[in-house]
Amino acid sequence: MNRRQFLPVLPTAFLAACSSSSSPQKIRLALNWKPEPEFGGFYAAPYSSHGLNVEILPGGAGTPTVQMVGAGSAEFGIVEADELIVARSRGNDVVALFAVFQDNPLALMAHASRKAEAIGDLFKGGTLAIQKGLPFARLLEKQYPFDKVKVVPSPGGDLSAFLHDPMFVQQVFLTSEYLTAKRQGADAKVFPISATGFNPYSTVVATSGDYLRKNPGVAKDMVAAFREGWRAYLDNPKSVDERMNQLNPSMSLDGFAATAEAQKPLIENEETKRNGLGSMTRQRWLTLIAQIEGLGDIQRVPSPDDCFQNL
Repeated sequence: MNRRQFLPVLPTAFLAACSSSSSPQKIRLALNWKPEPEFGGFYAAPYSSHGLNVEILPGGAGTPTVQMVGAGSAEFGIVEADELIVARSRGNDVVALFAVFQDNPLALMAHASRKAEAIGDLFKGGTLAIQKGLPFARLLEKQYPFDKVKVVPSPGGDLSAFLHDPMFVQQVFLTSEYLTAKRQGADAKVFPISATGFNPYSTVVATSGDYLRKNPGVAKDMVAAFREGWRAYLDNPKSVDERMNQLNPSMSLDGFAATAEAQKPLIENEETKRNGLGSMTRQRWLTLIAQIEGLGDIQRVPSPDDCFQNL
């Protein structure tokens, strides 16, 4: 889950999710990373039972899904909520329809031997490996100045520096590098970025406003299929993990299983139990827009009502 390393990489070859003779026009869903558990519900979704013929387009680091959706080269795409806000502010009419991660999986990981009790304790010395250009990193720096730490670029999934330096703090995903560190014997402790108040929805399905206006029934059917797929995947991920492992053998089946289990509390909470998997709130979008505006990343401030729809 390293999709936020924004590099100019084009999408990989198209792979079919399913086909249906009742829906001759193929609908493309562009992922922003390789097939992994964060997309499990999309691979489990019963598209054909909703009259949909969906093709899943695996991605990689820097796959420009928000631009693909805006340009119509994919009808639906996976984006991040903060990314969508910036895109809308620049005139890209993209709309969020379904948010997989209700709590963002980004975190800072430290060695338990540091005895840090709160995220602010991590900025009192040592090395901080972080992707400084991302909004969460800049917000962190505003809250906790980086003047007492040595800041180096995030190494992505490489844990070698962390494993050999007890004062090394690394940007990670709770569902990826943290699990790897634990498997490799590290006594690691994580501090979720969401605890700071910055908690953008993650793994968000977006479409263009034009497509949504012209195809409201298709969009509603897609969301219904997503919801059913995620319910099935959360309840029993094994068979879908095996299918995704064939598409992405770089991740072991044990890794798929561990990640699928670890991400459950980030996807389903009391709110989604009331309102449905993937649902979003206006207040969350309003808060995020204000945070992005405070960073100076947008001049035209979008309305939260234009950023998302619950179907």
